[in-house]
Amino acid sequence: MSDDARRFDTAETADTPETAGIDPLTGVKVSHPPVEEAGADADDQTVVFYSDADFADDVEEDPDSAAEPARNWRRDLWRKKINVRPIPLILVVLLLISSGVAAWLYVSQYRPAKQTDPDVERAAVTAASDGTVALLSYSPDSLDKDFANAKSHLAGDFLSYYEQFTQQTVAPAAKQKSLKTSAHVMRAAVSELRANSAVVLLFVDQSTTSKDNPEPSVAASSVLVDLSLIDGKWLITKFTPL
Repeated sequence: MSDDARRFDTAETADTPETAGIDPLTGVKVSHPPVEEAGADADDQTVVFYSDADFADDVEEDPDSAAEPARNWRRDLWRKKINVRPIPLILVVLLLISSGVAAWLYVSQYRPAKQTDPDVERAAVTAASDGTVALLSYSPDSLDKDFANAKSHLAGDFLSYYEQFTQQTVAPAAKQKSLKTSAHVMRAAVSELRANSAVVLLFVDQSTTSKDNPEPSVAASSVLVDLSLIDGKWLITKFTPL
């Protein structure tokens, strides 16, 4: 090889950072890229290999932590039971109280009336009928007597009302027009009955005559009569025409 060729080959080899060699099959000179050595950056990168034992340590569960969900579930269930149980208990208490009140009302109010039902009913109907007839029957010749008889069947606020009404309205009209009325109870029935009070329904016919109409005119009506048992006597405390 000439000197020029040798220099050229040397320069080419120096410029190219490759390794040269002879291919054993072809006999031709070939070049291989250089293998870079690991620098500082490669030293900083560390590859760590883990074994199965390392993962086994992480996967292994703590017995206490495994049992914790079960304990929480039981605690929540117990709380639910505690929250639910008082509701039926309260209902039972309320039922017992209501039953006791009902029993007391039966013994103190309803039962005495039922035990004397025939006598009490008959007395209440008689008092309501007699009092209604007295209220609706009067004559201009005997007003004071008629009013006194009616008042003997009354009590309470209704007695005060009747006294005022008869003196201010009924008496002047009866004297001026010669009004005469008489009432008859056609039918009667007990609507409500208690130990010391009663309500009686009456169907009444009232006949009326006057100076201008001497022929009697009859009017049918129905009334609810409220009575109270005062000193052993049934007295009218309310009179409601229907």
